[in-house]
Amino acid sequence: MPKTPRVGTAGWSIPAAQADRFPVEGSHLQRYSQRLPAVEINSSFYRPHRASTYKRWAASVPPDFRFAVKISKEVTHTRRLANTAEPLARFLEEVRLLGPKLGPLLIQLPPSLVFHQDLVADFLRYLRTSFAGDLACEPRHPSWFTDEVDAVLVEHRIARVAADPAPVPRAAEPGGWQALNYFRLHGSPRMYYSPYPQAFLDRLRHRLSSLNVEVWCIFDNTAEGAATHDALAVKTETVCPGVGVSPGLPGPAA
Repeated sequence: MPKTPRVGTAGWSIPAAQADRFPVEGSHLQRYSQRLPAVEINSSFYRPHRASTYKRWAASVPPDFRFAVKISKEVTHTRRLANTAEPLARFLEEVRLLGPKLGPLLIQLPPSLVFHQDLVADFLRYLRTSFAGDLACEPRHPSWFTDEVDAVLVEHRIARVAADPAPVPRAAEPGGWQALNYFRLHGSPRMYYSPYPQAFLDRLRHRLSSLNVEVWCIFDNTAEGAATHDALAVKTETVCPGVGVSPGLPGPAA
């Protein structure tokens, strides 16, 4: 049977337009976690968080709630995967405080980062010796979207994100390790702003619900609050009848 997708947003802010769809009492995270089963922590990309912060977040949510966490930009953007032992160890020590509520780690790479076999293999090998959980990688340079790169990701059990908008056509489909499918929807045609049309969301909901693997779907079109609406529209435990299934994301949003 297909597994229930984990649908959520990047961050857990609750826009005023959607506030009546959430409980009234509690912090934003507590209220959010009563309606959506997962969230992606993006603030970890910009700065470290205190141990007490991760512990508080973990204690604020139901037992089956999960956090994906974006790896620090010191690792991915400043050091560009080279000489990362110290900042990576610090980051992993922090996020482990989420305990059993820790979901995948997200490795988002800068658009200028070209795939270099030795550099990437060394980084992933070291990361895998330090972290055994789920990993998802969102590369954005065209050199990453080949069978050879997918083979490297499979070797290290790393899923390649299916992204919208996709920097190249292949980026719209999940790649790499297929036991995890991780979808990131940034808003289209205007990234971070545009809401998705209902027909797109309906097709996406059916697509996600039909997959018999671990599925994450994160809406990152948060700038004007569209992500919350779109995530609630997609969150479901059943396949919608009468809607066709496509192999990747459900075509242009517009």
